Amino acid sequence: MLCWQAEVSAQAYPSRSDFIADMAGLIADEARMLAEEGVPYIHLDAPVYTHWADDKLVTKYRAAGIDLPRMLDDAIAADNRILDAAKTAGATTGFHLCRGNSMGRWMAEGGYDRLAERMFNEIRCDRWLLEYDSERAGTFDPLKYAPKDKMIVLGLVTTKTGALEKRDDIARRIEAAARFVPLDRLALSPQCGFASSGRGNPLSEDEQWAKLKLVTDVTQQIWSRA
Repeated sequence: MLCWQAEVSAQAYPSRSDFIADMAGLIADEARMLAEEGVPYIHLDAPVYTHWADDKLVTKYRAAGIDLPRMLDDAIAADNRILDAAKTAGATTGFHLCRGNSMGRWMAEGGYDRLAERMFNEIRCDRWLLEYDSERAGTFDPLKYAPKDKMIVLGLVTTKTGALEKRDDIARRIEAAARFVPLDRLALSPQCGFASSGRGNPLSEDEQWAKLKLVTDVTQQIWSRA
C-alpha cells in the first residue's frame, strides 16, 4: 500500500486506491485457489495497521501527502476481499497485526485503542493474532471491542530475542486479558514468526524450540484448568 508512487506508478494505477484494489484481487484469487485445494487455514500478515497507532508514523505519512483515512478504508476493503475469498472456499482465516520483526527490530508502537473498535468489527476474519510481547503494544483494554464470534490469539512470547519468558508471567497476562475476553476465545502464540525475512531473527534453533515448548506448557496449564 505504501509503495505506490505517483511519479512511477500513475501510468498503471492512477491512484493508490486503484493499486490496492488490483493487488487485493490478485491475492484474493490466490487465497481462493489455496482453499479450494484443501488448505484449511489462511492467515494474512498486516504490518501497516499498527502504523495508525504510532504518532510519529502518522505525522510522517501526512507530511508525505498520504490520505490516511482513505487508505484505511481501502485497506479494510482489500483485506475483506481476500478473507471473504478464502472463507467462501472453506478456509478458516487469521489476521495478524504486525509491528515489524525482521532481525529482531520493530517498526510501530502504540496501543490498539485508536483502531480497535473499527478493525474488530469491520475486518471479517475468524481469528485475530495480536502482538503483546512488549509495552509498545499497550494494554488489553481494546479487547473489550472484540466480537463474541472471534478468537483472540495473544502474541505474548517474543520472537525478537532468545531470552525465555517466565511461565508465571505469561499466565498472569493471559488471566489479565481474560477480564475482557473469556478463556474459551483466547489462545497463545509467539508474537510473530521466527524468521519474518530471509535475514531471520537473533535466536538460535534451540531458543526457538524452547519458546514453542513454553507456549505448549502454558497452554496446557491455563486451558486444562479452565
